[in-house]
Amino acid sequence: MIFALIISAFLIGSIPTGLLIAKSKGIDLRKIGSGNIGATNVMRAIGKEAALLTLLGDIGKGIIPIIIVRLVSPGFLYEAAAGFSVIMGHNFSIFLKFKGGKGVATSLGVLTAFSPHVGLFTSMLWLITAKWTRYSSLSALVAFGLLPLSFYLIDYSRQNIIFGVIIASLIFIRHTANIRRLIQGTESKIGQKA
Repeated sequence: MIFALIISAFLIGSIPTGLLIAKSKGIDLRKIGSGNIGATNVMRAIGKEAALLTLLGDIGKGIIPIIIVRLVSPGFLYEAAAGFSVIMGHNFSIFLKFKGGKGVATSLGVLTAFSPHVGLFTSMLWLITAKWTRYSSLSALVAFGLLPLSFYLIDYSRQNIIFGVIIASLIFIRHTANIRRLIQGTESKIGQKA
């Protein structure tokens, strides 16, 4: 049963929300801006409304599997496995030849379902950093880089902190090119047109 739930979580994560929204407007998101399928590139390519829909869709993808697992087979390991699986599905979509997004919004969805206070705090860190720097990537790196500390301060348990380290590591791995551009001063800012 849990194996089926984890596979289902991966498939849910694989749904390319931003790509589908852009395609409905006649745009191939992979050929515009950064080529990423997330909300930031949707905003650059199409606009704020489409970006908001993408954001909500990707967050929803992260929430749904955790809720399902909680109803069927509650427990930390099952919920964490489903959370990890849905993020991996988003990052390596089966529908996009195992390419995908960077997992920020989907990870926020997982956190919101897994530990609402930590999810809210991480979202606030992202928003504050974005408002201050105008860099989406840097905001994600700051918010998720502090995730283990957030778990320590807000919802402490050793297993939660380990889960936080795993999610933060995935975010950093997926943002290696962004980190390079941030260092070089060539990273695009939020709202910058594609």
